[in-house]
Order: sequence, then C-alpha cells, then structure tokens
Amino acid sequence: MHIHILGICGTFMGGLAALAREAGHRVTGCDAGVYPPMSDQLRELGIEVMQGFGAEQVALAPDIWVVGNVVSRARNADGSAKFPLMEAILDRGLAYTSGPQWLAEHLLAGRHVLAVAGTHGKTTTTAMLSWILEHAGLEPGFLVGGVPLNFGVSARLGRGAAFVIEADEYDTAFFDKRSKFVHYRPRTAVLNNLEFDHADIFENLQAIERQFHHLLRTVPSNGRLVVNGLEESLARVLQMGCWSEVRSFGAAVSDFTAEGEPEDFAVLQQGAQVGRVRWALGGVHNQLNALAAIAAAEHLGVSPAAAGLALQQFENVKRRMEVRGRVALAGQQSAPLVTVYDDFAHHPTAIRTTLNGLRRQVGAARVLAVFEPRSNTMKLGAMKAQLPWSLDEADLAFCHSGALGWDAHEALAPMGVRARVADSVDALVQQLRAVVQPGDHIVCMSNGGFGGIHAKLLQALQQTASQS
Repeated sequence: MHIHILGICGTFMGGLAALAREAGHRVTGCDAGVYPPMSDQLRELGIEVMQGFGAEQVALAPDIWVVGNVVSRARNADGSAKFPLMEAILDRGLAYTSGPQWLAEHLLAGRHVLAVAGTHGKTTTTAMLSWILEHAGLEPGFLVGGVPLNFGVSARLGRGAAFVIEADEYDTAFFDKRSKFVHYRPRTAVLNNLEFDHADIFENLQAIERQFHHLLRTVPSNGRLVVNGLEESLARVLQMGCWSEVRSFGAAVSDFTAEGEPEDFAVLQQGAQVGRVRWALGGVHNQLNALAAIAAAEHLGVSPAAAGLALQQFENVKRRMEVRGRVALAGQQSAPLVTVYDDFAHHPTAIRTTLNGLRRQVGAARVLAVFEPRSNTMKLGAMKAQLPWSLDEADLAFCHSGALGWDAHEALAPMGVRARVADSVDALVQQLRAVVQPGDHIVCMSNGGFGGIHAKLLQALQQTASQS
C-alpha cells in the first residue's frame, strides 16, 4: 500500500510513518516544517518528504491519504486555502483517513495494546513500560512521543503481541474531533493523571473527563485500567461507568504504592513489598510513572520484582531533564560547574514537578528556570495565573514572552525580583549570563526547540568563563 501523510513531521505522524515503512508500505509525506532532525530521520528510512501542502501532490495518487491534525479547512488572508492539497483531495472525492484510525486498522489490529494516557508523564511512562516489557523478553512494539534512550528510536513494530502507545487526548483530525486515544482499543489502559489542558479545543476539565470516559468504554471486561489514585478527576471518570478490572497506584490506599525516596524506593502491592527501584531519575512524578508502568506490565505477567530490575536500567527519554552541557565559570578547575538541562515541561503542573524533582536532587544549589509558554493553552493565557506557583522551587525564573497575547510581567509580578521577562531568546541568554553563578542548575523548559537556547546559552557561558 502507498500512503501519503499530510503533516508527516509531527512527532506522532513521523512515528506512524516509520512504523508503516517497517511494515512494508510505501510511505511519502508532506509538511510545512520540513527540517532536521525529523526530515533526516524520515529520509534515512527511505521516506520522501515534500515541502508544503501544494495541490500538485494529488498526482502521486497514493492508495490513501493519511491526514494529520495540523491540517484544517483554514483560509489565508487573501481567501486562498491554507491547505490546498486537502481541498484537492476533498474536491476529487479521494480516499482519506486520520493517522490514529489508519494505525488502529492496519498496525494495531490483533495486538495487545497498552495505552498510556494522562495530562503529564505520557512519554516517560510509555518509554518505561516499553523497556520493562523488552527487558522481560516480550519484544513489544511501541510508539512514543519522544526518543527513549534505551531504544534510540521513537517507534518500532516489535515481534511480540504487545504494543505500547502514548495515548494523546488531543483531537484526531479536522473531520474527527474525538481524542486520538479512542481509536486504539487498548486491553491495558494507564490513566496517569488528568488536568485541564488544550484550551484551544476543550472548553473545560469536564469536557476532557468525558473524552477519558470514551476511552474507558473501549477497554474490554477482561482488560485492565491502571489509575492514579491521587486524582479526583480520574475518580469522576470512573464514576461515569467502568467495565474492566481496576488497579490503582499512588495514593496511601492503592494496589501499588511506593515506600522511600524517588531515587530508591520499595514497590508495595497491597502493602507487601514486591520489588525495588534504584535509579538516577528524581522527582515524585517519576516515582508515580514507575508505579503505573509496573502495574500495567503485571497485566502481561511481568512481576513487579522483574519490572523494578528493568527500571534500574532505564535511561529516560531525550528532552526529559537531559543534560545539555556543563561549564566552569570562574576559569578554575576547582570551581563548581554550571549545568544546563533541556526539559519538555510546558504545563504549569509539569513545570512545578520538574523543578521539584531537580530541587530534591541539588539541595541548596541555585535553580534557574527558563521557560517558553509555547503550547496553545499557554499562549491563550488560560493558565498564566498558575505560573508563580509552578515556579516556586526556582531561585530565579526567566520567561520568553515573544508572541504572547498576555502580559508576562503582570502574570509573574507575585514573584517580584525573582522573575525576569524577555521578548527574545538572545535577550534571555544575556539576562542569564549577567546573573549566573558557579554551581547553578539552569533548566530550559519548552515543548518546542526554544530557538536553540541551550547551545546559545552554553556558548555564552563558555565566553563568560574564558573572559573571567
């Protein structure tokens, strides 16, 4: 089968393209943002990628057009179609489908699907669960919204029956406004947490809870739901109706709990110790992610003890507290190094848990938080009031305010002199360079590339070191 993917450079659609190619299909695609590293990765797989959404691509005549949710019926200021290829597909009555639906029908059918849903932690938990199953010899397939360092790729078909997928609640396509995850028909579903997000498509938290309940309706009676017992929102979802086995984690009275510090903890199942995790990951959020993955893996017969041993070899995911570099500022070998991290956190709760985890690791050392409100929810200002709370663990906070429709200075005013705002990445780098001290930990948080701030910052700090 020849499939042509509209919006192929997105994380999900790029992973789908890799899976389809591995399955033996001919894959081509197009996008507006065709640039490395995704464009290079796709071409290395033998996938031709075209720039833009021009109507001339209809001449490719694939068996089916797979449409990403970046595509819409939007018009430009001059009245022309923003996605002329989609208009040509519709005008000619050609066969098209969404990415999640094509994946479900052609690659997930007959597999034991383990779907990981939640506002936060989906990528990390999906990677953990995939690694646990791999370590147990189950050779799972997976599709992760990032690159798990244990595997080096974001997606593979796998040889076993299990397929682990990051289950996003964002809408499927312009013609299918259901959440992506309703297509996956999981036998094991993880509900990590649930907060308000995606303000561009959901009116309120209740609307998202309803979509999560649609997911519950697709889990069979002999399936398993793995649910965070700390979340009132998930309790409300379960109260709407539940037809499957439930295993809870996290709360004091749960099937799976943790005892000890996030870096070294016992795994308890109904109060009895059944495993242990010792690893380099910090933060209570990662401890909860681990419990979720352990409970899900047990549904496939992997013991918590074996899962705990696997997690001790877990190497995390790129852009999850990834150290991008260290530099000594004072020009002295004995001076403490400044560490620069890259992290994907962009929702206020994720920012807070990321900083809390770092604070637990570094103790009294200074933490400098650098963030970009880039998601649609943050750009709309729906959660700007939560920013001072989310940045509470930081000694200083630096906000990139470019392209925002709200006043970042005003939103961060409760932080007083601890908060700085700049309208460009270069200005942020200069602000940081002026105040950085030996031993500082600088974490840059964004769900995008953040204008290459990591390399720019490291270069600026190295210049500071050479000039001191």
